[in-house]
Amino acid sequence: MGQTSSTSLSTLPELALHCLRVAEHSPADGLIEPFFDYLVGVDEASSVPTTRGAGAGPAVPTPAELARIVEANEGRTIGLTVYNAKTQRVREVHLTPSRAWSSTAEGKERASLLGLSVRVCNPTQALDNVWHILEVLEGSPAEMAGLVPFGDWVCGWAGGPLHGENSFYDLVEAHIDKSLRLYVYSADLDNLREVVVIPNEKWGGSGLLGCGVGYGILHRIPRPATPPSQTDGYGSPLAVTGGLPRDVGRA
Repeated sequence: MGQTSSTSLSTLPELALHCLRVAEHSPADGLIEPFFDYLVGVDEASSVPTTRGAGAGPAVPTPAELARIVEANEGRTIGLTVYNAKTQRVREVHLTPSRAWSSTAEGKERASLLGLSVRVCNPTQALDNVWHILEVLEGSPAEMAGLVPFGDWVCGWAGGPLHGENSFYDLVEAHIDKSLRLYVYSADLDNLREVVVIPNEKWGGSGLLGCGVGYGILHRIPRPATPPSQTDGYGSPLAVTGGLPRDVGRA
């Protein structure tokens, strides 16, 4: 199991399976990078009907097809073709669907076979909806949460991705004096982490977060100078629990 060397992709499919969450210790842990990875193909070990024609090779599965494939190949290695929006490259990931990663007997019965949550979306718009953290004011909620000025980007929250510039600001306003769990990418460390911030008006400065936020083409996540190697993986992707949006499936 593991990853092969990555290659560039000349044309992206219009739809792919966006990898939103990776459960800790699951088969996908360390192989799939949440928020940045997209499944653009699957090569199953056994013969499972999909919407692609015979002999057509790996193609983008629907969530239902992916679920059927992993169910039919429990305990057997399958190959996933994965596009990474940061590096803009494609790699092959091989893993074995299993429920053995769950720590309890009850959990094993209900655990997903990959430990992966996905949704259908357009990968060409992968990095459009990110918010760049700019200056961070001293003593602000942003500083208390550990947001790094000019080095952090908000990619989503516990409820899933965000869509459109105002969605982030609306989200912050909806969580005044409440804990808001954000998923934040660090360009300095090239990793994704969970940040808990409490927007409020009582911290002694202006704004609910006390930081500048940039959105748009001038504030996109920079492409890493050195793409990850085929053996390094992605460290420890986030283990996330809780409810999922309706357009999200589990595998």
